[in-house]
Amino acid sequence: MANMEASERLALISENLAEVLNPEIIEKILKEGGHPKIYWGTATTGRPHCGYFVPAMKIAQLLAAGCEMTILLADIHGFLDNLKAPIELVQYRVEYYRLTITGILKAVGVPIEKLKFVLGSSYQKSPEYVMDLYKMASLVSEHDAKKAGAEVVKQTDNAPLSGLLYPILQVLDEQYLGVDAQFGGIDQRKLFAAAKEWLPRVGYAQVGTCILSSYVNTLTPFQRAHLLNPMVPGLQGGKMSASDQDSKIDLLDAPEVVTKKIRKALCVPKEIEENGMLAFVEFVLLPASGLRGNREFIVTRERDGLEPLVYSNIQQMHDDYKNDVLTPQLLKPAVAQAINSLLAPIQEAYQASPEWQEIALKAYPPPPKEEKKKKVKDRGSRYPGPSK
Repeated sequence: MANMEASERLALISENLAEVLNPEIIEKILKEGGHPKIYWGTATTGRPHCGYFVPAMKIAQLLAAGCEMTILLADIHGFLDNLKAPIELVQYRVEYYRLTITGILKAVGVPIEKLKFVLGSSYQKSPEYVMDLYKMASLVSEHDAKKAGAEVVKQTDNAPLSGLLYPILQVLDEQYLGVDAQFGGIDQRKLFAAAKEWLPRVGYAQVGTCILSSYVNTLTPFQRAHLLNPMVPGLQGGKMSASDQDSKIDLLDAPEVVTKKIRKALCVPKEIEENGMLAFVEFVLLPASGLRGNREFIVTRERDGLEPLVYSNIQQMHDDYKNDVLTPQLLKPAVAQAINSLLAPIQEAYQASPEWQEIALKAYPPPPKEEKKKKVKDRGSRYPGPSK
């Protein structure tokens, strides 16, 4: 970062983002030689999988660009969202997430001195935060709360009231964490828009005072930038989900399991839309190699007696894929090999850490074995003839 110009830092921050709201905020900080303070929040619910590499690679790029990153481990959000995370397991899942995300970032060799983890419940139960929650709840309608969280909070016909609190908490979080920007998926755009609208209703964004920050701006309203990551398709197209075993790869999957899942992945020839293989190269594998100092993705063609295909940008890959130069039969083995290389240091760290292994069992205990019920044979009435 020390040798990077402001324009280079901005390019690294913006790479692969679907949209940036209020980019001038980031640009001004970089122009002044500062370090943008950015946060990303994740509810500590399902077991992290390879889909987490997508935000993790962007976080790694933000760190490489000299940003100060805060990762919010949103434990309270986890059970507010339709009890996705049982309360008794939340504390263990928080620690599992911390170890896993740290392992992912270390795997691509990014310095993490400017990274910190914050536990949501460490400040979300404070009197000041709770009072702001009450204030906002009295000013935001049920319709607006549902609209803001429509793509993030689980929607059901008879949803619990907690789902309406979820978006309010996320809006307050960016104020209490004292950041310049929030990073999240494009599915959170309505929440980001809500933050701009709702925070002034409870007295924020007028003077620009951040609760957990020394930043005070008395001249202009305090606004934040929002960095939006695109949604990346899973192995079968659509969203990569922890609950869909066929759409995701676990971070601890053995190499042969990864290869098998990749082999079964949906990868239509000549089609680049909803292609999980190409998307993973674009948003994970190419950025990861770039952070290691040699941005390239190699597809070997030894079986055909041809030179390997070497890609330094995704447009080259898209062109070759549409022209059938790069085929699913060539792409899948290359992706599987690259994923296994990326997972190897994470799995080594896991195997070397008894603490991590113990936390994993407590956070995601195996389901209890179902007892086989012995079938009772129907011996009939023991009398011949039709039953009455």
